[in-house]
Amino acid sequence: MKALNRFGIAYNPQVKDAENIAGRVSQLLEEEGAQVIAYGGIQEKTLRSKIKERKFEALVVLGGDGTMLRASHLCAPAEIPITGINLGSFGFLMELQTDEWQEYLPKMMGGDYRIETRMLLKAEHLRDGVSRGSWLVVNEVVVCRGQHVRPIRMEADVDGFHMASYVADGLIASTPTGSTAYALAAGGAILPPDLRNIIIVPIAPHLSPDQSIILSEGSCVTMRVHTTHQAVFSVDGHIPVIMENEDLVRVSSSDLNSSYIRFHDPGYFYRNLNRFLEQNPSLPNSR
Repeated sequence: MKALNRFGIAYNPQVKDAENIAGRVSQLLEEEGAQVIAYGGIQEKTLRSKIKERKFEALVVLGGDGTMLRASHLCAPAEIPITGINLGSFGFLMELQTDEWQEYLPKMMGGDYRIETRMLLKAEHLRDGVSRGSWLVVNEVVVCRGQHVRPIRMEADVDGFHMASYVADGLIASTPTGSTAYALAAGGAILPPDLRNIIIVPIAPHLSPDQSIILSEGSCVTMRVHTTHQAVFSVDGHIPVIMENEDLVRVSSSDLNSSYIRFHDPGYFYRNLNRFLEQNPSLPNSR
């Protein structure tokens, strides 16, 4: 792969020791002869500006999966690859643990890595046939009930054809990346990260289809709500957007992709996944 020399470093300031470790990462890269162009918290305007301007060749991210989600949203339009150092509980998206980065980060400068390209989605909110906005999706789009603890009725169409009707708390349209997030918690299948399929997963369906459905590559799914009480949709856990009766969310493949710098072999995804499934790291006393 291409040798890399100009880096940005982003960290989650709410994670203990993240800033301190980020400083050590910066020092290591500079000692190896690299340039650290941008350095700061993931929300800092200066860092975000330099990402948009493509001032560096790769971004090193310190935090958990949430930090990587934010970094993916920022870096995909700029086509900047990302690698992550896990300071969180799960770290499905992170490549390196805290005892590995000193060994692996210098490999980027010599081109000793691979790029893993992951599918992103585009979600569009429509009301009466008029678009009210669109969003880039890394993990999932969730259409669900709002404040009232009552299920909503939904219709799901695929490529303009009716697929299923649901009475449920919600419906998830997920990327393969998101298949290990909310979709997994709702009982969905796990998809390898290199696939380009959307997975549909109902949330607490009532006398409705309860299986997850994997769509063909390139499919477009439309989720329409029929409700007399509040319904909302949310992208990657962001602030929910209120929906009205007959509103729909259309989800399709984005022209953009996320690019992750990987040092381990592709089979590492399954070994890492197996470790999480054997013992949930978010539980007390887990190892």
